[in-house]
Amino acid sequence: MSEALSHITVLLDEAVSALNVRPAGCYVDGTFGRGGHSRLILQQLASAGQLLGFDKDPLAIATGLELHQQDPRFSIVQRSFAEMDAELTQRQLLGAVDGVLLDLGVSSPQIDDAERGFSFMHDGPLDMRMNPEEGISAAQWVAEVSAEEMARVFKEYGEERFARRMANAVVARREQQPFTRTGDLAAVLTEANPAWEKGKNPATRAFQGMRIHLNNELSDLEKGLEAAMAALKVGGRLVVISFHSLEDRIVKQFMRRLAKGEADNLPRHLPIIPEKFDPIVKLLGKPQYASPAELKANPRARSAVMRVAEKLR
Repeated sequence: MSEALSHITVLLDEAVSALNVRPAGCYVDGTFGRGGHSRLILQQLASAGQLLGFDKDPLAIATGLELHQQDPRFSIVQRSFAEMDAELTQRQLLGAVDGVLLDLGVSSPQIDDAERGFSFMHDGPLDMRMNPEEGISAAQWVAEVSAEEMARVFKEYGEERFARRMANAVVARREQQPFTRTGDLAAVLTEANPAWEKGKNPATRAFQGMRIHLNNELSDLEKGLEAAMAALKVGGRLVVISFHSLEDRIVKQFMRRLAKGEADNLPRHLPIIPEKFDPIVKLLGKPQYASPAELKANPRARSAVMRVAEKLR
């Protein structure tokens, strides 16, 4: 891998430490990427330990297959982590996993490789799919979707204030010439954004919204969290690293709901009956963020937040 497309794993030591790796344990890296977390987990596993990786990205799968050749304790499947319960059922491992790690969002190689079409900073084909063999590309979506739906995606998933204005600009321009390149789309979105934020490209939020939508990231996260809980044994840990507020809100609410147990469904004004307070998980510590030293070495870690829960029943 070239230096330009290398990947610096965020919260590497903190995430693996939070898993509390048992030498003979079974672990899942739901977002293998380029294997930073997986390699550190493997260093802490004994010969009886095993680690299963998931990823949609074919380049990540290629890296994972190389790691499998070097270390048979590791295996990888090209599948969303939202489907880990189905995969683990096939492997007779459902409910037998000691820890699940989810490092959400896109990896640096995906962003930095212009040919993947994720970046508004590097001109490339307008694609944005984590698995280029599945779903429709960003170019197809931009060409076909209504202005109303485009604005919804920009606003709901990108949290873009000027979603309608920017969507209208894209639709008006596509009538003259279709969008095929990220640079072209970014230029139109930038011009249509009337209030540029300091230090943020004006196309950032719209691109984020499209990427999340095209890759089903939030629905996959919701399914993946449920699948992870089914995968874990009692005492197993779920570690999740999020990179924007939409992801973190889903993770926070999910963990808090399970930590409250059935009491979460009781009216607020009623006293909590001890037998009704039957939590499924306990939350371990406060949310963790990248240290000043990590931020200096890797500015992309600035938005990362890690949450940890341990399964109780």
